[in-house]
Amino acid sequence: MASKIVSVDRKSPADRAGVRAGESLQAIDGHPISDVLDYKFYGYDPEVELTVLNEQGETRKVSVRKREGQDLGLNFEHYLMDKMKRCANHCVFCFIDQLPPNMRETLYVKDDDARMSFLMGNYISLTNLSDSDIERMIRMRISPVNISVQVTDPERRLLMLRNPRADRLMPIMKRLADGHIEMNCQLVICPGLNDGAYLKKSLEDLEALYPAVNSISVVPAGLTDYREGLYPLQPVTKEIAREILSITESFAARCKEKYGTHLAFCGDELYIKAELPLPDVEYYEEFTQFENGIGMMSLFMEEFRLTLPVYAGMHPRPFSIATGTAAAPFLSVLLDEAREKCDNFNGRVYAVQNNFFGGGVSVAGLITGTDLIAQLKGKDLGERVLISENMLRDGGDVFLDDLTPEQVSREIGVPLVPVRIDGGDLLDKIFEEEYPEEAPESVF
Repeated sequence: MASKIVSVDRKSPADRAGVRAGESLQAIDGHPISDVLDYKFYGYDPEVELTVLNEQGETRKVSVRKREGQDLGLNFEHYLMDKMKRCANHCVFCFIDQLPPNMRETLYVKDDDARMSFLMGNYISLTNLSDSDIERMIRMRISPVNISVQVTDPERRLLMLRNPRADRLMPIMKRLADGHIEMNCQLVICPGLNDGAYLKKSLEDLEALYPAVNSISVVPAGLTDYREGLYPLQPVTKEIAREILSITESFAARCKEKYGTHLAFCGDELYIKAELPLPDVEYYEEFTQFENGIGMMSLFMEEFRLTLPVYAGMHPRPFSIATGTAAAPFLSVLLDEAREKCDNFNGRVYAVQNNFFGGGVSVAGLITGTDLIAQLKGKDLGERVLISENMLRDGGDVFLDDLTPEQVSREIGVPLVPVRIDGGDLLDKIFEEEYPEEAPESVF
């Protein structure tokens, strides 16, 4: 199998060696290249020989010299250089199954590809791996791998994932552990299915694979208003959240004493649902699962507070922050602290209800342009509205409902300013001096 090269990075090792767009990569050092993992693994060494096929069907050998680990500089039509493995599960909590109708097609795509776990941090279920796939992961040292565990009990996992191969989880994880593959695990809690005794057993089973199991996140299932015909799930209530926290934190305290790591961490949303304070930043150790909402708010607040003295005594232009209902109370606390240290600090927080997906969705990253317009239009917003950059997709071009930041700005009358998930960046954007003078006229 040959992968067609669509472009070659200028002055890259492959470019200097004379490889050209339009040719196809067949092999590296005699190893056939079937996908991006082959390309990265066999292309790692400082001296490699490429077998390429030109557009006339002629094969030639190209010697390439580079730094160890440096990319060759070849770009292919598809990132994986192969078809993505689609998800064959029918998980009872799947968020994609709960999306509203008539959104863009790409949002309904379910991947379950081990390569995406290694390269992009995606979580995979391990249900579509063959023996050769597992052997390849170990041989190529594909690590770390992020695994959607949910529950370790085989029968209960069959029920939750609704895939006849779902009960193979622990034997596969044991093989990966024996092959020294690092694993970060996730338990999405669905009350009545994998909490209580099942949660305790899952934590204990995963602990048995430590240190190959490097971290475990425990998060609540997200439920939208679009669950007609789906498995009847109950939301995580205050009482249930407290029980989940009690089980997980007791386990984590024992692991901390035994191994020097908590090993298991609960998502911020569980503390919010339980109406309990978030742990300090030290609790989260290396923030291994930060992108999974583990310790995100604690770190954000710490960054804000460490940066705040830089701006003491200064005064920003009037502004607003639009965020989800989960984060809004924390951001309000931070702005109150800033008011005490800064002059004429005119800023406020708007908690945006998620009417697009439903009131059960409270995170900022799932807020749409439609809800921003509906709830901010006509309000006192100051000179701009700061939003989390996680609300935007496709490189920051659109919201989940396909509205652009420019369209939203026209409707609410002030510019939108995306902010990284970084408390210091929020302060930098609050005090930033250069903004567009006015929002463009409405096109709606």
